[in-house]
Order: sequence, then C-alpha cells, then structure tokens
Amino acid sequence: MSRVAAIQMCSSESVDENLQEAYRWIQAAAAGGAELAVLPEMFALISTQPDRKAKAEESFGSGKIQDFLAHTAKQFSITLVAGTIALKSPVTGKSRAASLVYNAQGQCVARYDKIHLFDVVLSEQEFYRESDSIDAGTQIVVVDSPVGKLGLAVCYDVRFPELFTQMFSKGAEIMSLPSAFTEKTGQAHWQVLTRARAIDNFSYLIAAAQAGVHASGRRTYGHALIVDPWGQVIAEREDPSPGVIFAEIDLAEVKRIRKAIPIGQYRGLESL
Repeated sequence: MSRVAAIQMCSSESVDENLQEAYRWIQAAAAGGAELAVLPEMFALISTQPDRKAKAEESFGSGKIQDFLAHTAKQFSITLVAGTIALKSPVTGKSRAASLVYNAQGQCVARYDKIHLFDVVLSEQEFYRESDSIDAGTQIVVVDSPVGKLGLAVCYDVRFPELFTQMFSKGAEIMSLPSAFTEKTGQAHWQVLTRARAIDNFSYLIAAAQAGVHASGRRTYGHALIVDPWGQVIAEREDPSPGVIFAEIDLAEVKRIRKAIPIGQYRGLESL
C-alpha cells in the first residue's frame, strides 16, 4: 500500500505567488504521508496576457519553476507530478504544455507534453483555443514511480480513451490527470469521465484540479479526486477552496481486478 495526494489550487497571474502556494500544499502532502503528489494544470500561472505567459516560459531543464520543483521534491523526499508548465517549443510563437515528473531526489525523470488541446466554444462569451499558443505533444509516456507504473495525461486528454488504452498497453497501473476543467464542463462531465477512464483500464486515476475564479475571469470546477480501479471515488475535494486530498494505492487490487476481468487480451480490435 502507498499513499498519494492530489492538490487543488486557484492559480493567479503571479508565478511567485503560485509557487508559494504550491509549496504549501506539497509540504502538506508530504506531512500527510504521501509518496507521490500531483499538482494541477497551469499551477504556476493562469493568465490571458501574452507577455506574462511569455515570461513564464522556460527551456527544458532550466528555469525558476523547474528549479523550484526539483528543490521542493528533494526537500520533502516526495515524487511530484508537476501539473503543466510552459516549455519552449520548436514552433515559433508557441509553447509545449509539459507535465514533468520529479523523483524524491529532485531529478526530472519524465516529461509528457499535452497531446489533446482544448479548442472549444462553450458559448458566445466562453471559448478557448489552446492551439493558438500551444504546440501539441506526440509521445505517450508511462514512467516507473515509487507507487507503481504511472501514465501521464492532462485535462482535456480525459475525453480521449484511446490515449489511456495506450498507457494501459505500456503497463500503466496509475494515471495522473492535472486539470483545469471549466465550471460548465466540470459540472456536466468531470466525475463521469475520470471514473470511466479508471474503469476502462482498471487503473487508479489521480486528478488534481484548479478551482474558483481566476484573475482572468476564468472559472474552474475544482473537485480534485482520486478514483480506484473499480471506478469508485475514494477521495474528493468537494470544497471549492485550495487544499490536498489523500488516498491509498493498492497495486494488488489492480492485479486482482485485471485477472478477474482480463480486458487486456481483447484489445487490439483495430487489427481485425
């Protein structure tokens, strides 16, 4: 059995303030016995101002945000799934939305660049086009962690079950989902989607979240949660304020369910 944590934040347009807040909750996660903690999407910055976003962009392997993550993971001897941060892209004028994993020694051991970008129109007043500023990733990532084989996904990815199926095929037993779901889509779909992806693959799913009203006016849904491989929500942050939730991970339960219902042997229908 291992203990994990999902963090909920309401990130602002100040990187320094957000890092202070992230530190507070990482410290709380470690104090609560978590071996692994997941930060929400865009934990270091939520802004609609291009100049702020450009200043926060870093080259992979160097920068204030990455230094903070490495130092904090090492300080608290905890594995961190660092939500997403903006990393430089080979495409001019765009960034990669990267979810980085740091081990308890402060080393970056994995990087996943968000594949499915949030280009949606929810109403005449509320629409998003991530592809205007973000360059989509192309690589599926599963990494060894102290709590099991961890598959990496981000927010809008949860609507695309084929990504999670690929992570299952690569051995994932646990899946992380740093998120910033909108209030509207969260109310309608957040829990059913996260539970479905856990059930689809008989895997644990750790979903960190942004929550509340941000400086840009954006409203995020919150409800950070952890789902077990039977699809049961075993921890949820129902309060819309920042905080941290905990749950126990039992890989024997993953193995037991997958043995009882051997979904893996029936996959690969695309070859028929």
